[in-house]
Amino acid sequence: MAVASGKGGTGKTSVAVNMALSIGNVQFLDCDVEEPNAYLLLHPEISRTEPVYLPVPVINEELCDHCGKCAEFCSNNAIFVSPEKVLVFPELCYSCGGCAIICPRKAISEEQRKIGTLRLGSAGDLELVYGELEVGEPMAVPVIKEVKRQIKNDRPVILDSPPGTSCPVIETVKESDFCVLVTEPTPFGLHDLKITVQVLKHMGIPFGVVVNRAGIGDKKVYEYCKEKNIPILLEIPYQRKIAELYSRGIPFSLEMPEWKEKFQTLFNQVRKLAGK
Repeated sequence: MAVASGKGGTGKTSVAVNMALSIGNVQFLDCDVEEPNAYLLLHPEISRTEPVYLPVPVINEELCDHCGKCAEFCSNNAIFVSPEKVLVFPELCYSCGGCAIICPRKAISEEQRKIGTLRLGSAGDLELVYGELEVGEPMAVPVIKEVKRQIKNDRPVILDSPPGTSCPVIETVKESDFCVLVTEPTPFGLHDLKITVQVLKHMGIPFGVVVNRAGIGDKKVYEYCKEKNIPILLEIPYQRKIAELYSRGIPFSLEMPEWKEKFQTLFNQVRKLAGK
């Protein structure tokens, strides 16, 4: 199950973490590798770290005759060929390997470039996996793929998605059985919810909505969900105690037992809607 939002700051990590703690014995994957923050609420013990590498081209100038075929092939403009020099821009490279294949003089090999770090640990009976993209790196998707390679099939898996609807979100929610969309009842929340709904419909992933900070803003989110027959699975009120606990790094379901039952009910609803 993926937990996404479209808009940033709606509380998707809070929803994902509280649900994971409420049902127990789950694997939690924080796929927001540009700014992972689930660990701030879960306080895990990290047992293993692994570097994440991408292969990038290396040019052998002694073999290269500067024909330019590699640059013509590369749709990302990661290679520039002049009559005297070949320049490689590794941050633009998607590691397809096509340049090495197409080079007629076999002048291109590959070397590994570190783009991030994978961290694995546990918090009680919850297993946590998250990635951290290196500062300045533009591509989050390869790190997200490494996070998702750790998925196990022996327990429920919750994936905390990055905000937005771009490639990192697509990679996170891809192949999920269900997606919980966390929104807020504001014009910005509704705007980004609509975009995310279109994406999920195109991908064929079933979804429902959790309204966080209910009580602020207006009713247009509710009207939209009713019009589009989107189930509203849970409402979380705009409440000072919840905000105070969050600011102290404490998932509110741990201090407010009634919410543990509500998140368990939410999870059971999701399983039913996903047909699991």
